[in-house]
Amino acid sequence: MDNIIEIEGVSLHYRDSGEENLRPVVIMHGWGCNVDTVRQIEDIFRGRMRTINVDLPGHGQSSEPPAVWGIEDFTRLIEQLIIRLGLEKPSLIGHSFGGRISILLGSRNEVDRILLVDAAGVKPRHGFNYYRKVYTFKATKHLVNLFFGKKKGGEILDRMRSKKGSADYRNSSPRMRAIMSRCVNEDLKHVMPAIKAPTLLIWGENDTATPLSDAHTMKSLIPDAGLVVFPGCGHYSFLDNPFGFRSATASFFNL
Repeated sequence: MDNIIEIEGVSLHYRDSGEENLRPVVIMHGWGCNVDTVRQIEDIFRGRMRTINVDLPGHGQSSEPPAVWGIEDFTRLIEQLIIRLGLEKPSLIGHSFGGRISILLGSRNEVDRILLVDAAGVKPRHGFNYYRKVYTFKATKHLVNLFFGKKKGGEILDRMRSKKGSADYRNSSPRMRAIMSRCVNEDLKHVMPAIKAPTLLIWGENDTATPLSDAHTMKSLIPDAGLVVFPGCGHYSFLDNPFGFRSATASFFNL
């Protein structure tokens, strides 16, 4: 059943499936996706668990955050959703960006278990070319604002960002671009040791968005974590290897 709830200034859309007496699991998609992207994950639990599949703020049918949010704000919203729905000790599933929320939420709340799928949460390591681009952009920003003023200069710079950024960045609104820039630079390694729930990491061997090295870092920091790697798969390992993903997930959740 599709529902809309108002929390933290956001009109939040979520799909609630399964009987209320079943074990609950909250599913959170990646950046630029929505509830339909992870529908295949939701279907694994059909008739076995109650699934809450959430359109994260600024995605799908959910409205954008009222300000430039960080991971803390997204996590607090999901915590409020869990309280409002009366979910007791839910499990968490997070793909990519949804993994960030799962990590922070699981580090400070009692949850049954956590499934992280090609999850974000480790701050990317940048080489020389990255910093060259950053400082070149900063110099350009200074010159553009000097010659055109802040208002017109801001419009020019935003067009530059939209052309040179990633596909997720280009397809986002100005506010969501600012949110993405803020969140991608938040490192959650310091909260990972506080996660007490059993955690399974499922990763695509060829993931370039959140590389396999991130999974090994998470496995070393989360006390009760296991890792399953799918050869030849990328950032959407659950779509690249649906049968392997279903098998590993069903085993982890004792379905």
